[in-house]
Amino acid sequence: MNEVEIKDNAFQRQFETTVDGNLAKMEYSLQERKIFLTKLIIPETITREGFKEEFIEATLSIIQERNLRVVPTSPQVAGFLRKNSRKYKEMLPVGIRI
Repeated sequence: MNEVEIKDNAFQRQFETTVDGNLAKMEYSLQERKIFLTKLIIPETITREGFKEEFIEATLSIIQERNLRVVPTSPQVAGFLRKNSRKYKEMLPVGIRI
């Protein structure tokens, strides 16, 4: 597994990384101590096996370091959290289930 380097572009409210000249990004909205992950955009030209999971995992690591709760409104992120619920369930706000 390759290490994905994520940049938080606060101005555009997105986490982003560049792979082979292509920009992958996850848009977010920040409200109080919650971060809503609204949209995951990975160009079709990024074909690396397992990249989507690596990108989501690296982004969640940044969010966890900031002690924020995650509200996944993106279907891809919600699906990832559902598959890895044991690892990330403490990051969900009270009352949110996926």
